[in-house]
Amino acid sequence: MTTATNLPSGLSIGDTEADADRRRRLRRMRLVALSLLLVAAVIFVLTHEQDGWLGYVNAGAEAGMIGAIADWFAVTALFRHPLGLPIPHTAIIPRRKETLGASLQEFVTENFLRSDVVRERILVAGLATRLGAWLSDERHARRAVEEGSRMAARALARVRPDDVSAVVTESIIPRLLEEPLSPAAGQALAEVVGEGAHVGLVDLTLDELDAWLVRNADEVNALVTDRAPWWTPQWVDERVALRLHAEALAWVREIRDDPEHRARRALDRLLVDLADDLQHDAEVQQRAERLKQRVLTRPQVARTSVAIWDALRRALIGSLEDEQGLLRQRALDELHRAAERLQTDVELTETVDRLAADAAGYVVDRYGSEVATIISATVNRWDGKETAQRIELHVGRDLQFIRINGTVVGALVGITIHGLVQLL
Repeated sequence: MTTATNLPSGLSIGDTEADADRRRRLRRMRLVALSLLLVAAVIFVLTHEQDGWLGYVNAGAEAGMIGAIADWFAVTALFRHPLGLPIPHTAIIPRRKETLGASLQEFVTENFLRSDVVRERILVAGLATRLGAWLSDERHARRAVEEGSRMAARALARVRPDDVSAVVTESIIPRLLEEPLSPAAGQALAEVVGEGAHVGLVDLTLDELDAWLVRNADEVNALVTDRAPWWTPQWVDERVALRLHAEALAWVREIRDDPEHRARRALDRLLVDLADDLQHDAEVQQRAERLKQRVLTRPQVARTSVAIWDALRRALIGSLEDEQGLLRQRALDELHRAAERLQTDVELTETVDRLAADAAGYVVDRYGSEVATIISATVNRWDGKETAQRIELHVGRDLQFIRINGTVVGALVGITIHGLVQLL
């Protein structure tokens, strides 16, 4: 248990070093204000019932005492009852802390948590340029990758296969079974074919098929010869197998090398017709939905999905935890390129700043009032006496100047009034 003896001199329990420094400065200013009051009182006593210029001094001292005591009362009444007396309208902060918290919340909301103010400050700050400069430092970029990789790996490690299985079986598959997918699939297929996005997949398939035929020539020849009639000579079977393999390989390469090959055009027409039928042909839609139902209701679908996800998850975790892995190095390279662009590409910088400002403005518009409730909620949890002490600790030193000014101004006013009385 922490005790006051374990803390530095002048530091109370729960205080920071900054609070202790504020408390010391507050005590000094109180001592200064009190000293002026005592000086005025001593002067008043020494010059009592004196004439001449000492009369002016006495009047100034008397008015200075009055001003000092009045301002002491006003300052003290904010935080506590003066002299412990329950005088009405004193100890204002302890008694009305909820109202003060609500007023402070309203003030912050109306003057600071405004979308136009927040957007302007973000645009002026130049976040994109600062981010680019920060990421251009190798240490910062590497730290960002390390922290991001560590967080991602931990997040993936916390995802259990049982949770994924529950999501797949209880949410994803039932939703897919309920929703008709044929029109959406047809529209997506039409867009893919219209944009030519399937060409790359066709090229990849042909490349892999060509490589497979080259690597497995003996297996293809054996497959043909094994299925040949028993009465054909062996040399005939071998010649036929070699011929079929050569023709198949030549046909695949012909399609691969000719973007306008009739087989490619036939595939395009097939896909276009399928996309149109999926969107408009009721019979094709029903067949597609029945196929979907048969596939998704099989238990193997859920098990396979979970197994694929789990394998992918383990692979990602391993790559993220490998400090010299390809994934981390690729992320580091991308950060370097992004940092360079953020510092040189004016259009990108303006876009990022604008997006950040819009996002901040949206958050403030939607959730600013909820965020500001932190102020009133925090103040409401405070004890009234503690609230007064904390506020006085931060502003009390400046309030002591009111007492000092009250003493000085009171003395000047007293001298002025005494002079006017003498003249009259």
